Amino acid sequence: MRIKRGVNAVKKRRKIMKLSKGYFGAKSKLYRVARQAVMKSLAYAYVGRKAKKRDFRKLWIARINAACHLNGMSYSAFMHGLKLAGIDLNRKVLADMAINDAAGFTALTEAAKAQIK
Repeated sequence: MRIKRGVNAVKKRRKIMKLSKGYFGAKSKLYRVARQAVMKSLAYAYVGRKAKKRDFRKLWIARINAACHLNGMSYSAFMHGLKLAGIDLNRKVLADMAINDAAGFTALTEAAKAQIK
């Protein structure tokens, strides 16, 4: 008795067509085109997940830099001062402090300045 794989083939195609739902034109209607579109979009999604981390780090650094300059300090000197002071806060927390807790951030800049001089 031979095994027919019709059910599995349909499942495979159905999975691709479900992923391509909402795409424009043939990309959501025809299996061969939809498969290419889904492969490409999954590759873009993978790259995007990596890029998102870089983008957020850039945003945090820009916010910290702006707040440092308001307190008369450069970003690199601030980070160096924090390291010397033994203050281990990541950039995400520092950026949040720069926006929501200006007094606390000013205290950190003073601590960093004290370590540098």
